[in-house]
Amino acid sequence: MILAMAVFKLVAVGGTFDELHKGHRALLMKAFEVGERVLIGLCTDRFARLLRKNHPVAPYDERLEELRRLLEDHNLLGRAEIFPLEDPYGPTVSSNEIQAIVVSKETEPRAHEINRIRESKGLKPLEILVIDMVPAEDMVPISTTRIYRGEIDREGRLLRLVTSRRP
Repeated sequence: MILAMAVFKLVAVGGTFDELHKGHRALLMKAFEVGERVLIGLCTDRFARLLRKNHPVAPYDERLEELRRLLEDHNLLGRAEIFPLEDPYGPTVSSNEIQAIVVSKETEPRAHEINRIRESKGLKPLEILVIDMVPAEDMVPISTTRIYRGEIDREGRLLRLVTSRRP
């Protein structure tokens, strides 16, 4: 349950949201904390392939269903609009309604790029809200790649000892 008062009428957030993990949940919950409504761009299968992730990505329909379940579990689905994200920008570069974007430290540069595009079109820049990467038990950020490698689970708990490789 989100207790803080919303600051923005419409907030955007986007991602692949594969292996929906603790870091993804932190990002999404921040968006709902600050926004009355949240526009969630979910990368399409085609766009996910273009991102050249270093792991397989679950099909769009599976990721969408998992995202919907999460939002339902937190009574947030009614405040969300999930749409297929076909490119890195979606409506953030053209909508006058969107007031803010929530990103992770990892994706913050994209938010600044979005604002440069908005300004070149005469649109007001978005407020950029950056959340820190969520660390796993070993203090290394949680990521879908680490989950796929079997290093951690979706909560950031270590599943096996990861040793550094030396040349």
